[in-house]
This record gives sequence, structure tokens and C-alpha cells, in this order.
Amino acid sequence: MDRDFIAIIDFGSQYAHLIAKRIRHLGIYTRIFPPLVPVSELTDAHGVVLSGGPQSVFGQQAVPVNPDIFLLDKPLLGLCYGHQLMAHALGGTVANLGRGEYGKTRLTFQEGGGPLLQGIAAEQTVWMSHGDTVQTPPPGFRAVAHTALCPVAAMVHESLPRFGLQFHPEVTDTPAGNRILANFVAITGARQSWSMGAYIREAVAECKAQVGDRSVLMFLSGGVDSTVAFALLAEALGTQRVRGLLIDTGFLRKDEAHTIMARYEALGYANVEFLDASAEFLGAVAGLIDPQEKRQAIGETFLTVRNSYLSDLHLDPEHWMLGQGTLYPDIIESGGTAHADVIKSHHNRVDAVTALIEAGHVVEPLHELYKDEVRELGLALGLPEDIVWRHPFPGPGLAINTLCASGEETYPEQAQHQARVDELLADTAYAGTMLPVRSVGVQGDNRTYTSPVALHGPQDWDALEETAILLNNSIRGVNRVVTLLRPATMPPLRPHPALCTADRLDLLREADFLATEALRKAGLMRDIFQLLVILLPLGSGGRGECIVLRPVVSEDVMTAQFAKLPWDVVNLLANALLALPGVEGVFYDVTHKPPATFGWE
Repeated sequence: MDRDFIAIIDFGSQYAHLIAKRIRHLGIYTRIFPPLVPVSELTDAHGVVLSGGPQSVFGQQAVPVNPDIFLLDKPLLGLCYGHQLMAHALGGTVANLGRGEYGKTRLTFQEGGGPLLQGIAAEQTVWMSHGDTVQTPPPGFRAVAHTALCPVAAMVHESLPRFGLQFHPEVTDTPAGNRILANFVAITGARQSWSMGAYIREAVAECKAQVGDRSVLMFLSGGVDSTVAFALLAEALGTQRVRGLLIDTGFLRKDEAHTIMARYEALGYANVEFLDASAEFLGAVAGLIDPQEKRQAIGETFLTVRNSYLSDLHLDPEHWMLGQGTLYPDIIESGGTAHADVIKSHHNRVDAVTALIEAGHVVEPLHELYKDEVRELGLALGLPEDIVWRHPFPGPGLAINTLCASGEETYPEQAQHQARVDELLADTAYAGTMLPVRSVGVQGDNRTYTSPVALHGPQDWDALEETAILLNNSIRGVNRVVTLLRPATMPPLRPHPALCTADRLDLLREADFLATEALRKAGLMRDIFQLLVILLPLGSGGRGECIVLRPVVSEDVMTAQFAKLPWDVVNLLANALLALPGVEGVFYDVTHKPPATFGWE
């Protein structure tokens, strides 16, 4: 289809496709290309955006790029790594200063930003995620913004439409970001040609072409992603060729299986069946501690159950494709593009699933979309709001919120980090203690796996946020900060042998239920994007558990801010959680994404 488009050069950023989405929402079609794309393929592009990425511009770490891209007679916009690459390639200086900026950052624009920064206030909060820093702009460019750490947080060319931004305008956490991207679109002169209606028509046609005369077996969780994918496949293929399967993995929330089946029945989906496979899934994770191994085992068990189901019904697996509600964040966090780092392996991207994808046996009608777009699509397909706005609940469920331990873990880096924590907190109202567990994070588009800091001090959201950002930006070995809610003083916590067992899952199920009901009764469910409740194998005397509350505010999963819930609601809930058998501590996660991910595994 011939239409105006803007090209995105993907250097493996967690946000590369998010750039494309933001520009699509401005009505402009986008296409994504690899860094070595021949410039002949960019001839018809109205502009080019260079994405971020997890690499450094130096030496062998740098992503090979076609240098002719910088000679294109088109508007160019470099973001994060793209900004650093443009500066480095054209003669500026880039350095690693030994610390980075992650999440909320205050930035000041100078005058002379030109049409890209038209209408942008001088003082801004922006979203950063970088380790390297541009120190001087290349010849012909001038710096037009700075932060406390970064002297060239934005640069523009004196005469050509070339721009570089160290921050991420594509994320909603940069309030002025959409205006900046709209300014860039205006500079390119591209005409509007994209809409959700156009996407539905194209997605239906693509599903028909990919599936051909085959049928689709779709795993359902009751969540928005799988339900919208199921509805879109039914729209494309008809209900006779699409079969839904809700599997009780043993990792569902309290009473969830019954609730979900009742919801599908109310929607008139007679082509949805239920299967209790909890024994198989609990057996698959028995004895596993490493979070990546748990995810891999869960993903493979889904396929084992699928194959058994098809066999029991004498259905040909060559005829029945696997349908998945995979979104783009699942793909990019699983390292699904050439230069992306693996943050965490989603269950729908384990090796066995990847093999099926390569063999052409998987259909994923939402694979280019983000959560907010899926909700818009669901409404366009006629799904009710209680489905479309349901909180996300991934296929692995509570299993990946149940941290495990051998009890013999050692954390030699903690002594050094603890000393730095004490130093940084000396002039604050908080004390901080390194917790003897690790959690997953994303810093500078790289996966990190480090121990969190637990703060104890005043219940002040703004002060906690400021303190968390200070620790995250100052200590590379800290990607997550929590605050102690209960008890009043930090108990002597240490890891003990604990696995993903039915007993621990039941405890987490009850804690999750209490937390969800507390938010529901307070009318706060629509105020947050997702509520996660995490179980930590930490206690005193070789036993006991701790619980972490992790409510987040987000639009599309790629970035998030921790939710600042009313303290009266939080404290009542903390009391109820501490009263659960075996619970010795209750924490609240006060970290944004980045540097932390939503969940801990």
C-alpha cells in the first residue's frame, strides 16, 4: 500500500516499537527497519527516527549501522542511543560518567530549539534510561537542553532538520513528548493515513492469509489480551474455526476460573472450554528457583497440555494452529529483535513456542500492539468495558510472583552497596537495608538482576519517590526500592528454602485477594494499571514470608510509575496482610519502570 510513512531504525530499544505507536497515534504510518538497512529502502520515507538501544557507541559494543543514514536529505531524529550514535558518528563526544539517569529526570531547555521544540516549556520532567552521556555536540549542532548529569540532553543542527534527544519523548511519562513528536511529524510533512479502523481491516486480512484453511486453538486467561485476540480471530475466521481453552494452571487468582468461565458464557462464547491442569503445572515448577527456568517450564507445559488436549479429541495438530494474545512488550522484553537485551523470557516466547512460530503454526494477531491499543481494539470489536479494562494477569499467573530460594544464597556485592546506601541516605529522613533477594530490572535497555533496598522512615510518597530515584541513579547495583509498611521496625530477615508449592501459592492467593478487594472497596481499581502482590521467601528463624505490594500506573507496560495510593487504604491493608499466617513483613514497591520492571521475576 502506497502511503506516507516515517522510518524507525531499531537498535534494540525496549521503546523502538513504542516510537512507532506514538507516531501512528498521530495518524502517520510507520515502518521499522534494521540498522544496516540500505538507504534505497528509505527513499520514500518522509523522516527517520533512530531508536534507543542497550549497547554503547564504543568499539565492539556498538551496533553496526549504515553510515549513509546520516547523509540522508530527510529530517532525522535520534533518541537515547540514537542521539548518542548521531553525536558520536558526526564528531561529538560521548562518555560513560560512571552513573546514569533512570526514570523521572528534571530537564531545562535553552532557547533556540527550533521547530522541534516549538511550544515546549523551558522546565520539564522527562523520562531517561541511559548510562552513556553526550558531553559535546558534533560540529554544526548546538546543545539546547541539559540535566544535572547530561550537558547535551538535546541538540539541534544549525541549518539541517537533524535533532537528538537523550530522553524518551515516546513514553507517556514525558508529558511534553507527544508535542515534540507531533512537531517532528510536522517537520517531515507526512500525511495522515493510519487509524484503528484501518488496523482492524488489515489485521483481519492478515489473519485470514496466515491461517488459510486451518483452525485455531486459543489459550484464554480471561484477561484483555487473550480475549481481544480471540474476538479478532473469531471476526476473521468465524467461531466454528476458533476454539478457546481456559486452563487452570494452579497459578490463578482466588475463584478466578469460575469467574472467567461465567464471563465468557455471558458474552455468548459457546466455543470456550475449561481444563484443570494444575497438577501438571505444579509438577513442572517443582524444585525450580531461577525465574527464567520457571518461565521456561511454564511455557513448555502450556504446549504439553495443548498437545494432550488435541490428542484426546483426535484433532490434527497440523490443522490446529496455536493462537496467542502476545503483545509487542512481550516480544521486546524477551529479546525479540536483533539487538534487544533479554529482560525476562515471557511464557509465550520460550524455545518450544519459538520453534512453532518458525514452523508457521502460531498466529498472534496483536503482536504489533500495546495494551492501550488492545483496549481500543477491544471496544471497537464490541467487547464490554469490564473485560477491556480488566487488570493484566499474565499466563504464568501467581507463579512468577512467588519468589523461590534454596536458603543458601549469598550476596557478596551487598556490603559495598550497603555502604553506598548509608552514605546517600545520611542527609535524608530514611534508613535503608539491602534485602537478601534479587529482582529483575531494566536499566539503559539492559536486564539487571540485583537486590532491592528497603527504606524505613516517614510515610511520604514524594519523599519516598525522590529517595528511590536518588538510590537508583547513584548505584548501578540497585534497580528497585521498597518501603517497609509493617511491622514498625525492620525484622531480621534472611532467605530460607522455599519453592513454588501449593501452600505458598495459596498464601499468595489470599494476600492477592485481600489487596484486590481493598482497592475495589476504595474505588481505586481504575486508578491503577495493575496490582501485583509479591511473595518473598524471607523470614526469621528459617521460616516466614514477606509480602510486597506493587500497584503501578501505566498506559502500555513499557514504562510505569508506582501508584501513590491513599495511606489510610495502604495501612489498613498492611495490617490485614501482616495478620496472615507466617507473614513477617509487608513492603510497598516505590520504584518506577525503568529501572524496575513491573514484577520481580
